[in-house]
Amino acid sequence: MKTYEQEKIYIKFYKPDGVLSSFSDSENRKTLREFIPYPNIYAAGRLDMDSEGLMLLTNDGWLNHQVTFPKTHLKKSYLVQVEGLITQQALVDLSLGPVIKGGYKTLRCEVERISKPAVMPRSKEITPHHETDWLKIQIVEGKKRQIRHMTAAVGYPTLRLIRVAIGPLELGDLSPGQFRDLSLKELNLIKSQLVRKVIRE
Repeated sequence: MKTYEQEKIYIKFYKPDGVLSSFSDSENRKTLREFIPYPNIYAAGRLDMDSEGLMLLTNDGWLNHQVTFPKTHLKKSYLVQVEGLITQQALVDLSLGPVIKGGYKTLRCEVERISKPAVMPRSKEITPHHETDWLKIQIVEGKKRQIRHMTAAVGYPTLRLIRVAIGPLELGDLSPGQFRDLSLKELNLIKSQLVRKVIRE
């Protein structure tokens, strides 16, 4: 196993639902510490406790900053289960950027209705009261609970939210609670994409 003192660490992690995106909690809820054995490593972006999917963790301060810096506009991709059968107008409204809680108008995003994906079961099962739909949403922002607020703004509450990609990094075949080091190819891909975005800025 690598150590913090030896070299930079870059790992991708499938955060399960019910886990905080931090390494400590005053209320003794589940945190990343139960899954990630490395010290002095930080999450490059968060997922709320009920959400799940891909997280990038590193002790590389430059990469962490660039992934989370709003002006970088790094695209993040999500699979989203919503309550109700979504209309074409709602998809258009989502793509144009709805106004969410606090009066903030979100940026345009990419959204499409998809068939039910083959996803891992949650630890806490969801029991919808109505029929549901699945969407793929790609955003370049990261406001707190943004996608949940976006789908609610067009009348479709989010039931399940799974992040499947951060820029060129994909969740792949990881299962909830699993992590692995980035391959050299993955690391080069995200670094080169971030460098290009920094140069354009």
